Amino acid sequence: MEHKFTTANFDTEVLEADIPVLVDFYADWCGPCKMMAPVIEQLAGEYDGKIKVGKCNIDEEEEIRARYGVMSIPTMKIFVKGEEAVSMLGAMPKEELEAKIKEVL
Repeated sequence: MEHKFTTANFDTEVLEADIPVLVDFYADWCGPCKMMAPVIEQLAGEYDGKIKVGKCNIDEEEEIRARYGVMSIPTMKIFVKGEEAVSMLGAMPKEELEAKIKEVL
C-alpha cells in the first residue's frame, strides 16, 4: 500500500518510521513520474512490511521539496532511521530501483 506524505505527516511517517521508507517525489503533470507510478506501486506491494512506500506531490508540498532539495522529478529517496540513505533521479527500470531498496534492507 502506498502512503501520501505531506508536510503534516512527513516527520512521523518517514523520519520516525521503524522500517526504511521510499519517498517518490512527483507531480501530476510529470510524464516520467507517471511512467514510474506502476513500478512504485508494484514494489510497494512486493515489499509490504519491509519498506514503507509513499508519494510526495512537490506542487502541494513545497516545504518538503525545499527541505530535501528536490529540483527535478521524479526523485526517489530512501530514508533509514530518519536519515536520507539513497537518492535516485529520473525514471528507471524496476530492477534498478529494486536493487537500491535491497541495499538498505
